[in-house]
Amino acid sequence: MRPVTPRSVAVIGAGAGGLVAARELLREGHKVVVFEREDEVGGTWVYNPVIESDPLGIDPSRKVVHSSLYASLRTNLPREVMGFREYPFVATNKTQRDPRRFPGHREVLEYLNDYVSEFGLNELVRFGTEVSHVGLVENGKWKVSSRIREDRVDEIYDAVVVCNGHYTEPRIAEIPGIDVWPGKQIHSHNYRVPEPFRDQVVILIGSSASAKDISRDISVVAKEVHIACRSIKDGTLGKLPGHDNMWLCSMIESVHEDGTVVFQDGTAVCADVILHCTGYKYHFPFLDTGGIVAVDDNRVGPLYKHIFPPFLSPCLSFVGLPFKVVPFPLLEFQSKWIAGVLSGRLALPSPEEMLEDVEAFYLRLEASGVPKRYTHNIVDYQFEYNDWLAAECGCPPVEEWRKEMFSETAKNILGGRPETYRDEWDDHHLVLQAHEDFGKYLSNGGLGGSISQ
Repeated sequence: MRPVTPRSVAVIGAGAGGLVAARELLREGHKVVVFEREDEVGGTWVYNPVIESDPLGIDPSRKVVHSSLYASLRTNLPREVMGFREYPFVATNKTQRDPRRFPGHREVLEYLNDYVSEFGLNELVRFGTEVSHVGLVENGKWKVSSRIREDRVDEIYDAVVVCNGHYTEPRIAEIPGIDVWPGKQIHSHNYRVPEPFRDQVVILIGSSASAKDISRDISVVAKEVHIACRSIKDGTLGKLPGHDNMWLCSMIESVHEDGTVVFQDGTAVCADVILHCTGYKYHFPFLDTGGIVAVDDNRVGPLYKHIFPPFLSPCLSFVGLPFKVVPFPLLEFQSKWIAGVLSGRLALPSPEEMLEDVEAFYLRLEASGVPKRYTHNIVDYQFEYNDWLAAECGCPPVEEWRKEMFSETAKNILGGRPETYRDEWDDHHLVLQAHEDFGKYLSNGGLGGSISQ
């Protein structure tokens, strides 16, 4: 067995990724400091009613608001699936908590606060501290420059784990004619409540979970809501069943100075607002690797297994880049692997072997016609990825009930019950299996709450 070597590690961000990374690093014996620019933990799960001065979120001089939560957001995964594996997300007997299987965003934040309390992580976090620069120095160490108000602090760390999230820097759809179109534009990053859209004709671009939620949210007050997306078959275009003022449309072809929006199928509508539910960019303005790691068309690379840059490993790593996944368990597996590798308990292949693996992965994506910007979209193999990480760490694979529960939920979102799946379900047998597993953690003293079904 390799000798375990504790290291000093800087964790950038105290969202879910940074918190679980801190816990796993601490368990492995490392000295951990978590840098958090806000005044509380939770990252994107901290709701902020304030929106940015630029509603599209593309002005580099804007005051950035980190969270993209909207007021009505409920999880689109049941809490059993969503929680960390070693700290189940169960309903508690605490007052003023949300006991629903698909809870609102505030409950997720409370769960993360419970996690922090359970494992004593708060003392590791430097709040109100923004990292301005991370760069290599001699002996493979990293200089981390941070700011607390007007004061700058420079420190040297053995390793850096980047956990700054990827739901803050908007991606915007390119629309021919947009420079002369007189209407308003906003990205979903700056959507909070529907009231500003009252009596408006809104074109919403996108087909993600947030697009589905926001379109229904707005439809209560808007005059019309037209949902434009690329992956729509002609036969499904038209008015949405059960909605008098919502239409599913093909993608926008062009917009014009009279306010008209023309869709690819030739139909047109005069609109007041275009709302971009078009995703986000990976953004690491503080990180300087001398070009070794770069973001190219939203591919962060080269990274071995979406985590380690081959020639900067193991002392630089990224947590939480994969998207369209069950996030918390994936963050947990990634963090276990990073912590074990940093201590020397677990081994990585050589840098050359890792780079060869990355290049082979890129070739497979290209051969399959997957655009570069979807490099970190692992929805089709997320559980295989988690199981691979689990095997590397010597952990059991993902529970079968979790895989089945995720699959059932996905089917309901896509076709079965998109409007009601959060409050109606028929997977009670899977819930029982989940709570049976959770009971094992409870019996080992792993939870501060109580299980309720």
